[in-house]
Amino acid sequence: MDADLAIVGAGPAGMAAAIEAGRLGLKAVLLDEQPRVGGQIYRNIGQPSMADPRILGPDYYAGRTLADDVANSGCRYLSNTQVWQLDRDGRVYYSREGKAASIHVRQVMIANGAQERPFPIPGWTLPGVMTAGSAQILLKNPGLAADGAVFAGCGPLLYLVVWQYLQAGVKVKALLDTTPAANYRQALGALDGALRGAGYLWKGLKLLRDIRAAGIPFVRGVTELAACAEDGVLSRVTYKAGGRQQHLETEQLFLHQGVVPSVNLAMASGCEHEWSEQQLCWQPVLDDWGQSSQPHIRIIGDGGGIGGALAAALKGRLAVLQLAHTLGRQTSAERDDSASPHRRQLKRETAFRRFIDRLYRPSDALRLPEKDEVLVCRCEEVSLGDIRRAVHQGCMGPNQLKSFTRCGMGPCQGRQCGLVVSELMAKLQGQAVEQGGYYRLRAPVKPLTLNELASLDEPSEPVKDRPA
Repeated sequence: MDADLAIVGAGPAGMAAAIEAGRLGLKAVLLDEQPRVGGQIYRNIGQPSMADPRILGPDYYAGRTLADDVANSGCRYLSNTQVWQLDRDGRVYYSREGKAASIHVRQVMIANGAQERPFPIPGWTLPGVMTAGSAQILLKNPGLAADGAVFAGCGPLLYLVVWQYLQAGVKVKALLDTTPAANYRQALGALDGALRGAGYLWKGLKLLRDIRAAGIPFVRGVTELAACAEDGVLSRVTYKAGGRQQHLETEQLFLHQGVVPSVNLAMASGCEHEWSEQQLCWQPVLDDWGQSSQPHIRIIGDGGGIGGALAAALKGRLAVLQLAHTLGRQTSAERDDSASPHRRQLKRETAFRRFIDRLYRPSDALRLPEKDEVLVCRCEEVSLGDIRRAVHQGCMGPNQLKSFTRCGMGPCQGRQCGLVVSELMAKLQGQAVEQGGYYRLRAPVKPLTLNELASLDEPSEPVKDRPA
């Protein structure tokens, strides 16, 4: 064995797992696609692009402690590394610096986090239309921002990014809130959880208060959202609010309606998944320690169900505690004693989740396209109309849809269309989402060149690790 543990992803869950592994004397390898640890939420935390720490806010800089502790954990860190296959014997295949290689470990922990939910409105593939997460990445990496952009959708991340733009002195043209009015009533049923997570509630209210105080137009009850083009690029956003059709001239639109687990690597590795009606996404079937249906794979953090950065870190620590017990490094009593405070904190962190999921549940009309010309699969340019025709021709599910239309067979391997296709096929065929299922995913889950694949047969040289 090359190591006891390989951790795929260096976000909150992956960093916390690496730290815990070092504390317990486990030999661990941390593999991540980015040049530095942090994942999406703590992206570039070692060298933030913002000179003023108030721009990104205290929650972002809380990641520095994790990053510093990873550097001192003794964990081997491989940056700029794409993991593209996990074998059943515990072998991890990856590409780095143009060459492919593999390591053999006792346990793999998938900590590749979440991705933004697809937002398939008319014009969502136009140049100038991006996600709110992309707007935040611009701030965190090169320190760039789009002046005069329109932000549209719902959810905490959307409001946070608008607030960060505000702190950076960047003009925001408008915030178009698509939260359905009925969601507020539905969320009342989870008010007990909201009160237990009062800290998060107050943070959210402060963001909204600051946005309104800055005079940014905040339009509620937005429906029929669409991006319109002039000369092939975004020129305006149209929407309906207050019973009237309206529009805004803009060259930049940032969309967001929540995040969902990133499931491609886990699904391609044979881990069982199920449909979550609460979060409207596919989630891996896990036990309380993050163990998947594959004996050598644990899934930690938001990849196992959306819970936020702090909950992700706690799940990473708990998974390593169980692994250490499995490997005979600690007794069950020692494991449980260490896990007890993490369990209590995790319960507090996740108490708020049900309220958030109900309040910001995206509407059917904005989650699933209604006009035949709207593209569903961006990579292969497959529209809703193409999918309707395939169903009428006898297509039975997402996998067969690949043969009919090539939907989901592009470079993103279904990441941008998979959820939409699962729900659309179920809706068109009048069945539950679980019946139709999801794409059947196979390795490699990342683009792989023939040169990289051929390099697996070359004698390997020592890989120079980079500092976290």
